[in-house]
Amino acid sequence: MAFSYKGAIAFGLVYIPITLTLAVRENDVGFNMLEKKTLSRVKYKKTCVDCEGREISKDEIIRGYQYEKDKYIVFADEEFEKLKTKKDKNITIQKFVNIDEVDPVYFNKAYYVRPTGGERAYTLLLAAMEKKNHAGVAKTVLGTREILILLRVKDGVMMANTLYFFDEVRTDLKPSMDKVMIDKIELDLAINLIKNMTKPFEPELFKDEYNERLRAAIQQKIAGQEIDEPQEEAMNNVINIMDALKKSIEISKKAVNK
Repeated sequence: MAFSYKGAIAFGLVYIPITLTLAVRENDVGFNMLEKKTLSRVKYKKTCVDCEGREISKDEIIRGYQYEKDKYIVFADEEFEKLKTKKDKNITIQKFVNIDEVDPVYFNKAYYVRPTGGERAYTLLLAAMEKKNHAGVAKTVLGTREILILLRVKDGVMMANTLYFFDEVRTDLKPSMDKVMIDKIELDLAINLIKNMTKPFEPELFKDEYNERLRAAIQQKIAGQEIDEPQEEAMNNVINIMDALKKSIEISKKAVNK
């Protein structure tokens, strides 16, 4: 969930004014929906059941909660604000945890945390968290939603990750399977393969190759050219897992020696 935030971190009795800036951006190629024959843009308009097709403007829309079929109570924005406590209006740290204990499945959006005052308190909190390798679990309320936040430090920079709540993570869909006996030789080969393929994590080395091919294809179509199909190496259909592991180890050794 993306949001902009200007407020404060509440750390015990200490308040640190901060802003959150989104740390990532989407590089997706945007496509418009067109009518097949005319290539005319498809438009969507907001209307209502009793509006007889009339388009509704933004200032005509309010929020309503359906408590029975076709029966609603209406909430104005100021009424949502009335429900917030002072604590809800800040990013209030509830507890600190070891960062290694947080399962990445809970991570959502990432933000940079910038102080807009209280720089000494900000620097002190950052240094203490980095020294202990701890992260602060915090909460705040934005709009009509309470947000769970993890404040953490990476390379001297404080970041905030919005987190999914426990009941939002689908633990009921965890895969389960019958126990399979593993051959020790195969396990050793698998470990060897992992060892050969283990390198430092360097995110700058990973490119969105499909996105690059898609953008190249767009330019080719604009120029009236046929789209180039990517050249791929032939796949080795090795069925025996032992042979597949041995072959993979050979390939990984060649890659390391390049």
